[in-house]
Amino acid sequence: MSTQFDIPQDPFYPQTDSLGPAFLDTQACLCALRGTNHVRRGEGSWQCIGNQTQEVYRVTTGKWFNNIGNGTLEDGLAIWDASNTPDTGKALMFSNGTSSLVDENPSEFSVWDQACTGKNRTSFSTSYYRSVAAIARNDTPIDAAPCWRPGAVPIQIQNATSWQTDGCNEGFLCTNNTVNSLPQFCPPVTDCQIARLAGFTCKLDGTNIGMGPFEPVVCQQGYYCPTASKGTEMLRCPEGTYCQPGAPTPTPCNIGSYCPEGSSYETFVIPVVVLIIADLLLAISFIWYFLRKRFWRSREQTINGIKKGKSSFKGVKTGYKELPIESDVELFPMRATYMPTRDAWTGFEAALEAPSFRASTLNVADSGFSPQLRAFIESMRRATDGARFGLSFAYSNLSFQPKNNPKPILQNVTGSIERGALTAVMGGSGAGKSTFVNVLMGKITNTGGSVTINNVPGRIKKYKKLIGYVPQDDVVLPELTVYENILHSARIRLPSAWRTVDIKAHVNAVIDCLELTHVRDSLVGSVGKPVISGGQRKRVSIGMELAAAPMAIFLDEPTSGLDATAASSIMRTLKAIARLGISVIVIIHQPRMEIFEMLDDLILLANGQIIYEGPEAGVRDFFQNVGFSFPAHSNFGDVVTDIVTGNGRVYKPVGDISKDSLIANWEQSRNNATIKEKHASIRYSRTSIAENNSKHRELLRERGAPRWKQLWLCLRRAMLQQWRTRSAFCFEMALASVAGLLLGLAQNSKNGVMFTGIYNAPYDVLSLATDLESVPQLALLMAIAIGLVAAAPGVRVFSEEMLLYRREAEAGHSRVAYFLAKNLSVLPRMVFGCMHFSTLILVLAVPIIPWGTAFLANLVYFYCIYGLASCISMIVRREDAPLIATMASLIVGILCGAAPPLAKVKGWHFEWLWRASPGTWLAELYFGQLVEPFRYLYNVDLASQQVGFHLTWHWRNMGYLLLIGSLYRILAYFGLLLGNRLRL
Repeated sequence: MSTQFDIPQDPFYPQTDSLGPAFLDTQACLCALRGTNHVRRGEGSWQCIGNQTQEVYRVTTGKWFNNIGNGTLEDGLAIWDASNTPDTGKALMFSNGTSSLVDENPSEFSVWDQACTGKNRTSFSTSYYRSVAAIARNDTPIDAAPCWRPGAVPIQIQNATSWQTDGCNEGFLCTNNTVNSLPQFCPPVTDCQIARLAGFTCKLDGTNIGMGPFEPVVCQQGYYCPTASKGTEMLRCPEGTYCQPGAPTPTPCNIGSYCPEGSSYETFVIPVVVLIIADLLLAISFIWYFLRKRFWRSREQTINGIKKGKSSFKGVKTGYKELPIESDVELFPMRATYMPTRDAWTGFEAALEAPSFRASTLNVADSGFSPQLRAFIESMRRATDGARFGLSFAYSNLSFQPKNNPKPILQNVTGSIERGALTAVMGGSGAGKSTFVNVLMGKITNTGGSVTINNVPGRIKKYKKLIGYVPQDDVVLPELTVYENILHSARIRLPSAWRTVDIKAHVNAVIDCLELTHVRDSLVGSVGKPVISGGQRKRVSIGMELAAAPMAIFLDEPTSGLDATAASSIMRTLKAIARLGISVIVIIHQPRMEIFEMLDDLILLANGQIIYEGPEAGVRDFFQNVGFSFPAHSNFGDVVTDIVTGNGRVYKPVGDISKDSLIANWEQSRNNATIKEKHASIRYSRTSIAENNSKHRELLRERGAPRWKQLWLCLRRAMLQQWRTRSAFCFEMALASVAGLLLGLAQNSKNGVMFTGIYNAPYDVLSLATDLESVPQLALLMAIAIGLVAAAPGVRVFSEEMLLYRREAEAGHSRVAYFLAKNLSVLPRMVFGCMHFSTLILVLAVPIIPWGTAFLANLVYFYCIYGLASCISMIVRREDAPLIATMASLIVGILCGAAPPLAKVKGWHFEWLWRASPGTWLAELYFGQLVEPFRYLYNVDLASQQVGFHLTWHWRNMGYLLLIGSLYRILAYFGLLLGNRLRL
């Protein structure tokens, strides 16, 4: 059974009957009026003792004070009588040797008596008096109850030495605690026990309370307990500051934050205002752009209507016909060298009436060409530094066999392609057409034979800046206009010495000659959402190559996907371009008769070998000589295609029609012998080779903008794309806002208290249920939310343009410039998305963390997710990349050390895997920022061990997030270089 010696002293409980006036002083010492030599007789003095178990009337220890008043115990004064008070100006002590009061000697006092002040503390004395009265009535002295729970026994949690050394723990309120009423722990009542298990401090009428009169309580949220007061007072948090639970001092709010009196967190105002202003400015700019665009469109329609009304006249009675605008020649100046007529060719097709460039040059001044076509020719001559600006190709015994492939794709291919010719490469599937063309363009290196350009042997790859390639698909940027697509190509690939005005003049000439003037300011659009027609898209694709002033153009299926009229128009344009001297080589399947007759030369392939090479006009005679017949009025292109694919039985009822027999026939033909004799007769002069090499090196050196300029041009283009896709931008910002709003609302009930730990010793026994998971879970939810917001847009940075990138890279564009520009262009998007997300979640969840720190942490995590999505876009198909990127972002978010805790993962020896995830560094950063500031109150080192995070790795976490995001981009760049070889 417990006794009074087993439990802490309770100064409110009387240890003896009172004989006269008595009270408890500020240090809970019992002070009683008594005689010096005898308790009831002699001059009255005040004795104050700390250890009441000694009974004040039985000992002469403790501090003594003279009495201010004339009363003695013989006067029968009441215990609460205030007519006599101690003279606290001078403390005395009782000398047993002289049996009198002498000056105090502190070293002779006990630790409890040393604290006595002799100054009445009303609250203590009142409780003492009530207890005396209750005992006198034989009632339970409630005021002297050590714990509020009936029958509970307190536990002393701090001894006298600790109290004198450390006092009340920082962040606690020790209102009734002194060295004579040391801090205690009492078992809580049921309701408070439930509250503590839920992580809440027990409250009465909204104020934190202990479970006994001497149990310390943590300083209340919205208040602070100044360290200077040693835990004896709790003050309301002043305006302009905020006080988290257990605050020893108010925390000043940041400039622009809202903190009314009694705040427990700060409300960020400036970020909200900045976000609102930014969104309003964006909305105003969108509206202004829309109205401006609508105004100019209406004005243009009005002007066109007026022009049409003035330039045409239609008489019903007179029979006059309407005069179209195109026929109005009154605007041309007198003595013009070019006068268009109704039946004249337009654009490049005007060159169809000119002689071929194969053997002569063209006198532009006397050609009768349009000014635009003359301007194009002059630009070409300036870019190529010569009157004849085509390339001729000669190849002998050409072969190509891939590694680990027992069968060659090309073999024994000998022939030539002349400058200024429209040459078609035809054959069935697997005939080697694309491989043959790729070898000529330098995309792949032949494994056998030789190729010369302009009769100069050497590496073909170095001529890629002089060669244009138009893929089968119209690979153009749908967000750009016709003019912008072609202009960008010109700025990147034309000689660096050209001025902007010269580049634009060349581009204008190309657009005019391609007959795209009326759609030059129209967006190209995508295949799914076209803005211009298919034929016009093909012309834009061709224009992007002509803008670079190439000396040869290769085209893969230029008529694919076009109707008959558009296909014929494209082929006439290519024929005209060849007439100007540019070598044009096309891969084509089953051309209609009109297109087939436009071709100058044919190269027919089967099984990687030549079946026929020569003029289009001679292919009929060649095959008729080996037994094939061409039906009257048939499409010779279809007949030739059937023959070279081994399906020509209908044209040769008897005899061998296999592709092997056709190859053997060509080997034995006179045409082949003539070609081989021509190749054998070519003699390479070292002088001419050196001159040609010098000229080509100079051309190649001048071609192309420097990398820094390409970076700027690509960045401008990418930023323009961002502007043109503003609807996707708005949806992304809306998604970021919704994510921040929902997470903020989910955390709002915590009022910014994201962490509850074990109180620092010796008050650890007073701890509530710990909350070590809220911060990691907050980081987990933020990582998942950012992944959902940023993964899909991050994929679109590159996945939508892989074909365009390969086209531009093969044409000599800087890969580094393109990659850096695309990454830089999405930085504003990341900043805006992070601002919408961070502002809403921080305003609603109100975590105790600087806004700038949280915003920067979220921003670098956005940076990581965008980088991760870029990596995935390089190895996954465009259709699957958004889903895979979202899944990957969820995985790296879950691997943040929240569940399972990183401390448990360390036991599995898999910490390296979690550390490879940016989510772990984000969670650790938030944990350190939200937990470390509470070191004065909680045992944060123990919390750190339990969770597994470091508390002081603030900038290290930032640095690793930035490093991981950069590593993702480095991997993405290598994926960009490797291209389709990685794509799943």
